[in-house]
Amino acid sequence: MRSYPFFTALRLLILAGLMALSGCDGGVRVPADLPDATAVARQGQAFLEAMKPRRPGKPVIAVLAYNESTETTDFLLSHAVLQRSGVAQVEAVAPRKGPVALYPALQIEVAQDLGSFDRAHPGGADYVIVPALDDADDPAISRWLQQQTAKGARIVSVCAGALIVGRAGLLDGRRFVTHWHFRKDVLRRHPTATYVPHQRYTVDGNIATTTGITASMPAMLALVEAVGGRARAQELAAELGVASWTPAHDSSAFGVDARRAVHYLLAKAAFWRDEHWELDARDGLDDIAVALTADAWSRTGHVRVTASGARPVTLKSGLRLLTERAEASQGRLPLTPGLNPSQQLDQTLCEIANRFGQARSEWVMMELEYPGRLQCSR
Repeated sequence: MRSYPFFTALRLLILAGLMALSGCDGGVRVPADLPDATAVARQGQAFLEAMKPRRPGKPVIAVLAYNESTETTDFLLSHAVLQRSGVAQVEAVAPRKGPVALYPALQIEVAQDLGSFDRAHPGGADYVIVPALDDADDPAISRWLQQQTAKGARIVSVCAGALIVGRAGLLDGRRFVTHWHFRKDVLRRHPTATYVPHQRYTVDGNIATTTGITASMPAMLALVEAVGGRARAQELAAELGVASWTPAHDSSAFGVDARRAVHYLLAKAAFWRDEHWELDARDGLDDIAVALTADAWSRTGHVRVTASGARPVTLKSGLRLLTERAEASQGRLPLTPGLNPSQQLDQTLCEIANRFGQARSEWVMMELEYPGRLQCSR
């Protein structure tokens, strides 16, 4: 049946009301009181102690991807921060070597599958980073995570990667955090797990978890500190534009109410405003700035981002970014030379507000679970 804009918008508005009534913010009550500075410091120290290397030599960190669909920033940022730190041997791995589709934008190539990683590292990884993957129930990934854990690996899930870690049976009876939208889903699947509010990342034994997408930055810096020391983490944080990477977080600020749902769905109904933008792909692009910018613009619901070029290019971390032949597009992904990744994200969110309105920018911040305070000028 053909869909008309008026009826599409009407259906979406009805859905907005249902979302608000059903508690689409994760369905978990979050206390208003925040922990004091002493409690936050204690939480951060617990993470550092739990994540210290246990084996001699340079640790091996596997950053997991799922070929069909892996969250853009969860993967690219985590891999790049760890690779750039120089404190560990960092390897991207997927069920199959070859293309990995990132969502909501871009595509990369992973040179190592699970089997080849196991042959190269029969003793297992020291750490495994688990981003949000499109299929939380892939049995091959679950088995591999169980095997890595049995060999002594510490697992760090990013965002909705908690669903994948939970599917492998590694969250039962543990404390966890995750993206605000998936709190209820994790608890429904794992009723013996305990959600911890107001922590951007937390650890329970050998399993660490983070909140939404942008929590990958402080969590990876904390891991760098645990492995390579405070001084190295501080140097890298300055390069990235990060002032603090403690687990402090106000979880009560993230969720969907009726107003936000209506703004979001009205914007989605305006499908005629969708645009295709291209990233001018070239060797040496900063993975982190590219990931944050492409992710944020794509989450407006009005921009589709692809990488254009005649050949794959090598990102700053060494990963290969796959490209498509240039086609008719309405714009270029705006990246500003000289900005560090944190500045680039703030500028992007301000540009989104100027182009699509403040409510749209706030929604993108909500999806990214980004606690930054913007100071935008028109």
